[in-house]
Amino acid sequence: MSRSRLGFALVVGPLVALAGCGDEEVRRGDEGCSVLEQTGCASGLACEEVEDGEPACFTPLVVRGRVLDAGTAAGVAGAHVIARDANSAAVSRVAVSGPDGGYALQVAAKRDREGRPVVASVTLRADAAGYQSFPRAPRVALPLDLATATGKPLAIESVATEILLLELEDVAGLGTVSGTVAARAPGGTLVTAGGATGVADFDGAFTVFNVPAGSHEVRGYAEGLRLASARVAVDAGRVTSGVVLSSLGEARAAVSGKVSIVDAPGGSETSVILVPVETFDASAKRGEAPRGLRVGGVRGGFVIEGVPDGTYKVLAAFENDGLVRDPDTSIGGTAIVEITVADADVSLSESFKVTEALAVIRPGAERMDEVQGTPEFVWADDSSEGRYEIQVFDAYGNLVWEDPNLPSVSGNAEVKVTYGGPPLEPGMIYQFRATSMSKGQNATPLSQTEDLRGVFLYR
Repeated sequence: MSRSRLGFALVVGPLVALAGCGDEEVRRGDEGCSVLEQTGCASGLACEEVEDGEPACFTPLVVRGRVLDAGTAAGVAGAHVIARDANSAAVSRVAVSGPDGGYALQVAAKRDREGRPVVASVTLRADAAGYQSFPRAPRVALPLDLATATGKPLAIESVATEILLLELEDVAGLGTVSGTVAARAPGGTLVTAGGATGVADFDGAFTVFNVPAGSHEVRGYAEGLRLASARVAVDAGRVTSGVVLSSLGEARAAVSGKVSIVDAPGGSETSVILVPVETFDASAKRGEAPRGLRVGGVRGGFVIEGVPDGTYKVLAAFENDGLVRDPDTSIGGTAIVEITVADADVSLSESFKVTEALAVIRPGAERMDEVQGTPEFVWADDSSEGRYEIQVFDAYGNLVWEDPNLPSVSGNAEVKVTYGGPPLEPGMIYQFRATSMSKGQNATPLSQTEDLRGVFLYR
C-alpha cells in the first residue's frame, strides 16, 4: 500500500501543467495533496496517485450510469453506488441515484506522467431500500477498465455501468442502519446487520438497507481491521443512524490450509475466500467475501492474513476458474468448513479437494444471458457419469425446479436439457446447476457446473 493511501500529506513541486492533459488537468501544489484525505487540491480537482511519481491533482474521472428495476426497467431513485478494486477495497465515495436512476460516481484513478488513467479494473456495488444488493452471487459485476475513460472530463459509461436491481420478495418490516467505520483505511469494509449487508466508502460511511426490525449486532469485516460491534434497535420504515464501529487495533490472525486439485487439467490453480456466516446462503452455498479475505493462485497450501474476529465459511474454487469443490461428500475434504477466528491463527486440519468443473455452454457461459420462451440448458458431458442432476435457483436462492434422474449420454460432447418447471417470472434472474453422478445404486456426485456460471435473465 502506498504512503498516499495511508493518508500522508505529500508535497509536490510548483504548479505546472501536465503535458497532453489540457488546461483543466493540472498538477499542483506548494502544500501537497493527500489521496486518502483528498486535501491539497483546488476546487473541482482530485488528488490521485501518479505512476513513478508523487500524488498530484487532476480533473476527476467519473463513472456514469443508471440503476434500474430488473422487472420494470424503471429507474431506481436513492440507490447507493460505490466502486471497488479487485480486492473489494473502496475507490470512491458513495453516489446516490436520482429520480431516473441516473448516477455520477467520482472514482480514484492512478495516472501516468501525462495524466492518463493507467490500466486498472474496478467493479460497482449498488444497494437500495426494497432491493437485493448487487452484486450478489451468482450475479457478478462486470469489470470496468479505468484506462478506457474518454472525453473531457474523463468518463466511463457502458453496459457495465447499467445496474439491474431485483425487488425483494417481502419488504414489510424492514429498516435501515447507517453510521461510520472509525478506523484507518476503512474503505470497502463489509458491514452486516440482521443478515443484510452494506459497504463503507473512502471515509468509512456506510448504509445497510433492508434490515429486519428488531435488535441486531452490527459488525464490520475487512482485512487487517479489528472492529468493535454495535448493538442496535431497528424499526420498520425508519433509519437507525449514528452507529459507530470503532477500531480495536490491527487484525493479525491468519487462516491457513491446503487445497488438493484432483482430476483436473495440469497446472490448474484456484482461490479460497472467507465468508462471514451471517451472509452465507446454505441452500445455494454462497456468501459475501469481505475486503482482502481472499487468496488466489492457490495450487496447494494457502494463507489468508489479517483476518478479523468472527465465524466464517471457507469456500474454495468459488470463482470462475474451471474448477469446483469436489461435490462427493462421502470422502474427506469435500464438506464446507466453518471456522471461528478469535484474534489467533487458525490452521485447517484437512485439505480441500477441488476437481474439474462441468463446462457450461449455455446460457450463462461467460456472462448473464437473456432468455425467452422455454430455456434449454447445455453443458459439457462428463465421460464417466451414470446420470445427471439439474437444479434451477432464482436470484434469492430459492430452488424453483430440479430433475435428479437425467440419463447419461454417450458419444456426445454436450448434454441438453429442456426446462420442465413452473413458469419463470419475467425480469427475474436465475441460475442452473448441473451435477454428474457416478454409476450404480449408491451413486455419488462426481462434478458440477461452476458456482458463478449458468446465470440468465428471463424476459
